[in-house]
Amino acid sequence: MQKKLPVIALAVVLVVVLLWVAREPVLLAVGDFLVIQDALQPADVIHIISGPDIRTDHAIQLFKQGYGKQILFTGGWCVIHHYYHGRHGLERAAAQGINPENVAIDESPVTSTYDEAVLVKEFIARSPTPVRSVIVVSDAFHARRAVWTYRRVLGKEVAVLFAPVPFEESPYQRRWWTDEASRHYVGHEYLKIVYYFARYQLGIKPLSDWLASLDRE
Repeated sequence: MQKKLPVIALAVVLVVVLLWVAREPVLLAVGDFLVIQDALQPADVIHIISGPDIRTDHAIQLFKQGYGKQILFTGGWCVIHHYYHGRHGLERAAAQGINPENVAIDESPVTSTYDEAVLVKEFIARSPTPVRSVIVVSDAFHARRAVWTYRRVLGKEVAVLFAPVPFEESPYQRRWWTDEASRHYVGHEYLKIVYYFARYQLGIKPLSDWLASLDRE
């Protein structure tokens, strides 16, 4: 047994060294799994999931580059910034040279990404012109859950493309484990993916009803 101890110790040391060497590729893969960046094509609508101004500014850039015919802002009263997301987005777009006629807003209260997708579906249903494609703008780590949600809500009739705010324009870091806000974001996104799967995919009504009771501001 004593002769085996040095071998075991060496094996443990080698495993620790290998884990240390491989940590960055593994951690990058954990974060990159959440990120979806579609090859963009011009769409009927660019929709911004309510949140920080970096999302609005990125959507405005896309509109100016010809990727959308119309911008749609959603989101009700923001308790953090003390403004209505829709109205604030419209004002910010106008300040950057966007004709208000090319901007639509819906200030219905929302508490989740799913709620926002439902508002987009309702907007499409009442649109006087057909809407067959939507570019969704949000943070990079929000992408996988947002894309899954929008495609589920809007159905196959509407093409959904995701345009994440580039990391160089964002406070979040691709090397997410080196930054507190990014660590928080990545961790919560994985929890929310599990939550969304359990609530919207499994189809177990008592479970869905209970989870719905947690989905409040």
